[in-house]
Amino acid sequence: MNYSPHIITFPDPRSVSLSIRASAVVFADPKSLQLLSLIDRVAPSNANILIIGETGTGKELVARQVHLSSLRAAQPFLAINCGAFSETLFESELFGFEKGAFTGAMNSKAGWFEAANGGTLFLDEIGDLPLPMQVKLLRVLQEGEVVRIGARKPVKVDVRLIAATNVDLEKAVAEGRFREDLYYRLKVVALELPILRERPRDIVPLARHFISKYAHRLDIIEPGLSPQAEKALLDYPWPGNIRELENVLHRALLVFHGKQIDVEDLHLLPTQIDKPAREQPASPADLQDCFTRHLKSLFEEGREGIFDHIVDQTIHAAYQWEHLNQVRTARLLGISRNVLRTHLKRMKLID
Repeated sequence: MNYSPHIITFPDPRSVSLSIRASAVVFADPKSLQLLSLIDRVAPSNANILIIGETGTGKELVARQVHLSSLRAAQPFLAINCGAFSETLFESELFGFEKGAFTGAMNSKAGWFEAANGGTLFLDEIGDLPLPMQVKLLRVLQEGEVVRIGARKPVKVDVRLIAATNVDLEKAVAEGRFREDLYYRLKVVALELPILRERPRDIVPLARHFISKYAHRLDIIEPGLSPQAEKALLDYPWPGNIRELENVLHRALLVFHGKQIDVEDLHLLPTQIDKPAREQPASPADLQDCFTRHLKSLFEEGREGIFDHIVDQTIHAAYQWEHLNQVRTARLLGISRNVLRTHLKRMKLID
């Protein structure tokens, strides 16, 4: 097929952490082209938009495409991750504060709404927003003004809001974790971003984009993809979506030999879809005995920091098991995502 698929990337791709988001989106598959057509239709309006999709599917890039296709394209686009801040910090960052409003407020500071005035504010992982902040966000959307912490006078703002989520907000509403009125305020238009394996014609163009990108960074001749490698990419289910695909191709560029990337260079992770049936699984007692033996070996070594070692190994194993998906990893371990991110940053697994 002789055409150039539409590719969107971040303005500064080098600043993007692959452990957090996809760095490119391709519109080549019929499902993707249908989404691009919808973006072109809704972008010129000022309607709030809710982007729905799994981690690593490129939600922020879709938000940027909406902004660039809108009448606000020349104005600021700011992207905020709702899961990366505590409630107190999030309020001061979102709405700003006046000098002396709290300890450490040495100067007044405009919040993100004011900074994005005239443009677009993208709130990623809106499902992580605490209920008290949902109330305040709803008020801003209703009244079109913000009040800085420590101030009495409101500031008018003209901001288009695009939110994104990888959780079922309707379920969150039913469980009382998300306000219904805010949900409908955000979901004037819904853009559903399919997972990568549901848009297979995007896979090879994305792979070639990442090969070109990293070949340039590594200052090597751009290799091709063998037919077998291409088939393996198409057959793989991509539980980590575009972000996982980029990681796989980045690694392949570091280890391949010859003039093309082959199947063995991809090192695709085993998945539940293609794992062979296992023999009789070990019983909980057997697993407990194995774990205890491992602990005793650590005790015998006289190893320092045993507890931290066990925590790090557990988090690392869970993070790999969930294909670098922070939300699922936190859920698997029974901890909050903020706690998980603290450990991942300490372990230098994310920026």
